[in-house]
Amino acid sequence: MVNSPSVAVIDIGSNSIKVLVAARAPDGGLEIRLHKSLDARISAGISAAEPRLSEEGMARGIAAVQELLALAAPHAPARTLLVATSAVRDAANGAEFRARILAATGHDIRILTGREEANGIGRGLTADPALADLSDFYVFDLGGGSLECLEFRDRQIQQELSLQLGCVRLTEKFVRDPSAPFADDSRTLIAAHVAATLRASSFRFGATHYAVGTGGTVATVRAILGARSGKKAEETAPLVTTTELAALLDFLAPMALEERRRIPGLPSARADVFPTAIATILAVADAGGFTQFRHSFYNLRYGLAAELLAT
Repeated sequence: MVNSPSVAVIDIGSNSIKVLVAARAPDGGLEIRLHKSLDARISAGISAAEPRLSEEGMARGIAAVQELLALAAPHAPARTLLVATSAVRDAANGAEFRARILAATGHDIRILTGREEANGIGRGLTADPALADLSDFYVFDLGGGSLECLEFRDRQIQQELSLQLGCVRLTEKFVRDPSAPFADDSRTLIAAHVAATLRASSFRFGATHYAVGTGGTVATVRAILGARSGKKAEETAPLVTTTELAALLDFLAPMALEERRRIPGLPSARADVFPTAIATILAVADAGGFTQFRHSFYNLRYGLAAELLAT
């Protein structure tokens, strides 16, 4: 199985662009051979009435995809899949970006619908051996452009919904100056907007209060908490409580952007939107009655890799 064929998935997200190279493990799970994330922020301007990818954002995106393809190449993947999510599917010039990626790399982009994105995340989570004990639970994956919401019962997806509640989108909408301290009114407006959007949506909370969090926000929280004790994110406990999230937001809120950028574990490129991200996650917890999130690194690209390996 050492030489089993691998596949590569590049996920072009609103805030970051990520690669995963995986093969089928002897136990039927995923054998991870490479994972890497680059902050590219292609989604600047996503909250506009007619969102458009900027020239600078597209250039960063193309460069990131080229770099990640080069990193994957030594693994000789049998198949390579490029997908894009909220920033590209919502942009008026998303087709132009897709064409430029094709011209620069020879690879086309599959632009996922919100439902396809949510289902891919769901499949990725069911491939996580650390979650094998879970049966009924909710999943929330917060990105730069959207929030994917899922409900599992007996490990089968019962609800899936993509909401325009990404942290880049909400920062542009509710934070007047991202370089300044995170104002109380921004925090209040974000919480109210998230609550109202969830209420108006078709997503419903039920009896279970177990929630799984995926995506960069909870991973970054673990990285920050780990850095305080000299640990990597993956070495920290996967359970992140709402008390820890609220305390971290209280710690960050008075800081200007340049001070936030110096926090160990917080990527500099995420420092401007990170307070919004935590405020959003806390608002989701309040809406669903959750007191903690169990974090998983297995999300969209893991689900797509599993899908490729099954065909």
